[in-house]
This record gives sequence, C-alpha cells and structure tokens, in this order.
Amino acid sequence: MYRDKTLIPSEAIRLCMLGSLALHPFTYAELAREVRAFTSRIAGPSLDMMGSSIEVLRAEGLVRPVDDKPDPADEILELTDAGREELRDLLISNVRSPVDGVSQLVFALKLRFLHLLTEEDARDQIVRMTEISETERARLIDLKSRYGSEPGRFDAWLDLELAQVEDRLEWLASMA
Repeated sequence: MYRDKTLIPSEAIRLCMLGSLALHPFTYAELAREVRAFTSRIAGPSLDMMGSSIEVLRAEGLVRPVDDKPDPADEILELTDAGREELRDLLISNVRSPVDGVSQLVFALKLRFLHLLTEEDARDQIVRMTEISETERARLIDLKSRYGSEPGRFDAWLDLELAQVEDRLEWLASMA
C-alpha cells in the first residue's frame, strides 16, 4: 500500500483475483483470463497491472484447490478464510481520486465487490468514495477558477470532468 493506505497496482490485481473467487470458484486459467479481461477494460492493458501471481495467493494460503488434479492449471480454486480476510482488508482500503487508470480500477473493484462487505463496511466505503469525489470536485473547481478563462479547450474539458464528478456524487448519495 501507498502511505495514504491506498492500493498499489499489484494490490488492485490481488483484490480483483480474491473478489472474483469470492463470487465463485475458477480454474487457474479462468481466473487469469477474468482478471486480465476486467482490469484491461477499466485501466487498459498494462504490464504493471499483471505482476501479481495466483501462485503467490496459493503460497500465502489465501486460495486453495477444491480438488486435486494432476495438472495444477485444471484445479478449481476457492478462497480460504485467510483469503476472505485479505479481501476485506483490500476492500476497506482508502481510495484515491479516480484520475488515473489504477485509481479507476480500484474504484470499480470496490463497487463490483461492495456486496461482499458487511453493511457497515460497505457504508464506510461509500462515505470514503464520496469524500474522494468531493476532493476531486474541489480540485477541478480550483483548476477552473485559475485556468478556466485561458484560451483553448481546457475549460470545456474541466466542465466535462466536473459533470462526471457531480453525477458520481449524486449516484453515491442515492446509494447511502
């Protein structure tokens, strides 16, 4: 984790793997495809994002095979109790303002797996996402006040970004 207790890219991948397994068991190959498909659709393809290994999760005791197969690639994996605890820790981490691909991925993963948390933890995450979105709105308003009157398209882009943040805040308020 970063100093502000937000997830680094490998932890975002870890969250995606553990959360996917919390929804249902996957084989090694299916899980790798699922993680690659989801993360690349949110953050785009990135070598930085593919650094976390399913084997590491197995070695750490976070996942285990449901059955013994001669070829480990054919084993169906499931979460262990330790894996569920790790998933919760990752889900309740802080969120950075969704400006770059990794932050958007973490935001999306938290929303995708929010239902796996207790109501209290889920509510806390919605509050955090709201606070981050409010901070992002303040940053964009500051940019607009300082640079919005300059010639060019920057002001129009800021309006677009502000509209997205306002929509997100309204949507998060409806979830609370």
